[in-house]
Amino acid sequence: MPIIRIPTPLRKLTNNQEEVTATGATLGAVLDELNATFPGLGERIVDETGAIRRFVNIFVNDEDVRFLQEKETPIKEADVVSIVPAIAGG
Repeated sequence: MPIIRIPTPLRKLTNNQEEVTATGATLGAVLDELNATFPGLGERIVDETGAIRRFVNIFVNDEDVRFLQEKETPIKEADVVSIVPAIAGG
């Protein structure tokens, strides 16, 4: 089952779990299951149109999904999905 790494700011929504699991053939399906399991998590990751928020980076096995197939990126059993919020500063 794929492992999803949860960033510190979102862990309050996953009962303080650093890593969780979810199933799905695509990243979109995995995100849907995460939101069903952990209500409120999905709205922090995707916008009202269902697109990944621009300040959230998601990697599948260290590859940015924006350079893959975004939410249509295939997910395999041994994959690691990392959710990384963008850091702003100056």
